[in-house]
Amino acid sequence: MPLSAKAWLVLGSIGMLLAVAMGAFGAHALKKTLTPDLMAVYETAVHYHIYHALGLIAIGLVALHLPATAFLHWAGVLMAAGLVLFSGSLYALSLSGIRWLGAITPIGGTAFLVAWLLLAAAVMRTK
Repeated sequence: MPLSAKAWLVLGSIGMLLAVAMGAFGAHALKKTLTPDLMAVYETAVHYHIYHALGLIAIGLVALHLPATAFLHWAGVLMAAGLVLFSGSLYALSLSGIRWLGAITPIGGTAFLVAWLLLAAAVMRTK
């Protein structure tokens, strides 16, 4: 198995583990603690965490079948960075109430968009 495929599969699997843990923590420990608005922010963080951890797994699976390219590499890097920046900033905002953390979220969202575009480009460039 190519090292890059293994790395993205492991990172995506760990990402899913953490997403499930964060979702359970929110459902059981935070439901009565957070305001409805902050709970909605937390749930958004969990949802995007799940989607993009699965995206990392998809990149790993694609890497099993395609030659290593810069497009595929950067798709993984940006997907992982977006996960930390987007979901991480929303987790932090919801748990701390510090609103300026929301300013980081669009950076993560942009990383997600570019990652998906690069994944598509990596697949399209394959002969």
